[in-house]
Amino acid sequence: MAEEKLMSKKKPAYPVNKALEAYLEQYSRRIELPIFYEDLLRFAGSVVVYDSHGNDTLWVRVYYTDSERREIDQSLKRVYSILHSDGSDRIFQYLNVDAVDYCTFGNSKPFRIKVRNILNDNFTYFYVKKADASRIYGLELEDILSPYNLNFLVYKDTLIEEHIAGIPGDVFIKEMLPACSKSEKAQLAKEFVKFNERCMIRLLGDMRSYNYVIIPLHDFDHVVYKIRAIDFDQQFYEGKLKVYRPQFFKENNPMVDLVRTMLLPDSVDQYKVEERSIIAKRIISSGDRIQQLVDIAKKDTLSRPENVESLKMEIFELVHDIKFKRCRSMGEILSLALDFVKRNYEGVSMKQIIEKRIHIP
Repeated sequence: MAEEKLMSKKKPAYPVNKALEAYLEQYSRRIELPIFYEDLLRFAGSVVVYDSHGNDTLWVRVYYTDSERREIDQSLKRVYSILHSDGSDRIFQYLNVDAVDYCTFGNSKPFRIKVRNILNDNFTYFYVKKADASRIYGLELEDILSPYNLNFLVYKDTLIEEHIAGIPGDVFIKEMLPACSKSEKAQLAKEFVKFNERCMIRLLGDMRSYNYVIIPLHDFDHVVYKIRAIDFDQQFYEGKLKVYRPQFFKENNPMVDLVRTMLLPDSVDQYKVEERSIIAKRIISSGDRIQQLVDIAKKDTLSRPENVESLKMEIFELVHDIKFKRCRSMGEILSLALDFVKRNYEGVSMKQIIEKRIHIP
């Protein structure tokens, strides 16, 4: 299938409803902020940001009038303090807002804020975006179900996200993957299998290589690679199951080739089982939190009716659970998908799986 047919041309933004707002407030995600997304749009001009090779990054560095800049700088420092510290102004004297960049590519059109500690020149980023219910569900599911914690804040129509550090997948594939050793490639293949499975189970779509990062971790005498999503715009919107499986995007073909050449089919099956088991444990350990979020999503409008109809039938064909045919929303599909994973974990022993007495689709 051609990639152009996998994705819709443009996904609409969905409003944050009252139930989701209450959930976010309960878990300290909804906090009054001193600046809104629209405030950052009042820039006076911009210049193109190039990478170290002189290529256009599709980001522009914006600048403001002197009076606007002073107010915006103070507000952004306070956002940084709320996100990373206690929200007070005690650290303001040590902070400098080095850059405000604006991305003209993609659905979210985010602002990227670079904040530097003037005492030691350490810096970090955070992002200011328009609040979109799909993205918020995606961020919260990532925090609960993935191996990684994720810090974000929402207030009215503004979303603040922390920066996720790592090597962009497309950069890694092009510049670093060819130099990896055989054992490193095998480890990357394993991580891609798990990442692919994780995205499919929680219905996170559009994980093309530039929408995730690869994180090298040094462990004794070798490097361990982890793969982490950085874009959550396409949380349960599209109607094709392939969109939620990174293996079907052409940008990921080098990673798919690694899986094909470095792993035996039995190993691939086992890594899928491992990831499903880990997700099931996270569902169980999250207590009421994941159930609260899913119950809200079940009643929310997060996609077009034809997408819901298409996706539920594709999943039914995969798992043969008649309950999927009755789904009326993306939240109901997600709820059944997570319940399916949990039930399989609780009802099937690992020994049965290994001995292949049952089939895991």
